[in-house]
Amino acid sequence: MTQKSIILLLLLLVSQHISAQKASDESVAALPDWAAKVGSRTKPSGKFKADVTQFGAVGDGQTLCTKQIQAAIDACAEKGGGCVEFPQGVYLTGALFVKSNVEVNIGKNATLFASSQMGDFPEIPTRVAGIELVWPSAIINVIGQKNVAITGEGSIDGNGKIHWDRFWEMHDDYNSRGLRWAADYDCKRPRSLLVSNSEDITISGLTFLRAGFWTVQLLYSTQCTVSGLTIRNNIDGYGPSTDGINIDSSDHILVERCDVDCNDDNICLKAGRDADGLRVNRPTEYVLIRNCTVRRGGGLVTCGSETSGSIRHIYCTNCNSIGTYALLHIKSAMTRGGTVEDIYINKVTADSVSYIFHCTMDWFPVYSYTQLPSEYEAKELPPHWKALLTKVPIERGLPTFRNIFMSNITGTNAHTFLHCVGSEKSIIDGITLNDFCVEAQNTGEVRYTRNFSMNNVQFN
Repeated sequence: MTQKSIILLLLLLVSQHISAQKASDESVAALPDWAAKVGSRTKPSGKFKADVTQFGAVGDGQTLCTKQIQAAIDACAEKGGGCVEFPQGVYLTGALFVKSNVEVNIGKNATLFASSQMGDFPEIPTRVAGIELVWPSAIINVIGQKNVAITGEGSIDGNGKIHWDRFWEMHDDYNSRGLRWAADYDCKRPRSLLVSNSEDITISGLTFLRAGFWTVQLLYSTQCTVSGLTIRNNIDGYGPSTDGINIDSSDHILVERCDVDCNDDNICLKAGRDADGLRVNRPTEYVLIRNCTVRRGGGLVTCGSETSGSIRHIYCTNCNSIGTYALLHIKSAMTRGGTVEDIYINKVTADSVSYIFHCTMDWFPVYSYTQLPSEYEAKELPPHWKALLTKVPIERGLPTFRNIFMSNITGTNAHTFLHCVGSEKSIIDGITLNDFCVEAQNTGEVRYTRNFSMNNVQFN
């Protein structure tokens, strides 16, 4: 379809729906009833105070303090809960495991600095990029706990460049051997903060720097608040897969007042990949995102590409997207399955983004589709390779996108207005764009959709 024909199509859609969507726009502007029920319901209130320096931690940036910091956390938990405090200093550490009813407060001018030794991050069963596997623990881990807070005005430095350099070497090697789909899984890198199988968790105030891999991952968890974080993952280089905030098969999540600059998806909703994700079959749902600013990265709000367990009931409002790939990015693959539905984006500004709205069911084929090179056919394969190579029946692999609403959007200096392409086998059903004022170099394309409507869309 030529650009001229696309423009004519858009004008036709505007004329057909200029009044029919007024009521829909009013419904988008109001917060859904479930929004009052998201976020952590409690915070630790125990009176015990544990200064990590009293347990032997030294904030000189050179002395490994993992055991001393963990001792402070354990003592706090044994006393019924309270707060573990970090005074000014740089604390070199490996993996830490926070327990129920404990707050870890990293004070102003205090930094947790990740060890460069992978042995300081013991491997644990977890899920990464949609596949359950054994993977290094994070710098801070909250696993199977309740009523935990990670707070403060200090920072967590992932010391990521050593891991980025290692990934780029592996990336080039794997690409040359037809194994691009395996590189992210085989190059094991620590996350900065993992919350897994937990509830009533608060993460607030901190600055995260140079994550080795994902920054904050909420996995299989419920009732979590992520508030007031600053994430800066492009310091010291170009950090691959340094997602900002990943909400992964979790529910009733609040993300607010965060400022995210990274090298992959800024705020991302995930729910499993292919056969393994379909087996787990756990959705991400009831997520409120508000008053956030995102900068470099893959999307203000990204749904996918791990969609197998479904992503639904997502509401984003009063946010800014500056230099991001897309304001709203929905992506999946034809082996992934799952449904992305009831996505609401309201009152958002975009400046210098590549796309206002980008939606595809065939994302990044060399990564999304797995094929074993012939030289490996007789060899014993790692368990996660077997999971990735497990074939999904065609009918289960088709993703479904429906009921996506965007309203009150202002965009300047965008490259392309929209790319919304479904499939002959899976038509995108129900896209509503209301009250847009967009300046962009290109219109984009719309294919394999039904019930695509626009009201009061101004495009220059």
